[in-house]
Amino acid sequence: MTNSPIGISTPHGIFVTTYSQAGLCRLEFPGKTQPPKTQPNLTGLAKRWHRATVQTLETILLGKAPRALPPLDLSAGTKFQISVWQQLLQIPLGQARSYGELAKRLGKLGASRAVGSACGANPIPVIVPCHRVLATHGRIGGFSGCPGWKQRLLKIENTLFIE
Repeated sequence: MTNSPIGISTPHGIFVTTYSQAGLCRLEFPGKTQPPKTQPNLTGLAKRWHRATVQTLETILLGKAPRALPPLDLSAGTKFQISVWQQLLQIPLGQARSYGELAKRLGKLGASRAVGSACGANPIPVIVPCHRVLATHGRIGGFSGCPGWKQRLLKIENTLFIE
């Protein structure tokens, strides 16, 4: 297994991934982290996981729902963050939820800001789709990715939002 960063080249730039013993644990947007100058030699599970990550990322960036996700290691989060990230995985491509809706689904009425903070701490954006969470009335709200990525991803997925 490797915890060395690995680049994934896409038409949108080079995403950088990191894997733990349990699966994909980090995905960085193009420009946020320098991709490695040389790719590590992947074998076994890491090679399979990386192939699955590449396929999943490419599928999402084409505006399609992936058939399966690579193993995800969300263990870096708090119990609350992990519960939010698991809710994000339930939002279908092309749809959005509000921070308040997610808080309500988690039984935490009034925790919209906490949900927003958990979305901002998401270590695997795009695949764990925090971009599908909007502020009240479909407004874009915040986003931890580089400027413009939330809008770009929502447009790729044909999701309605207010800029």
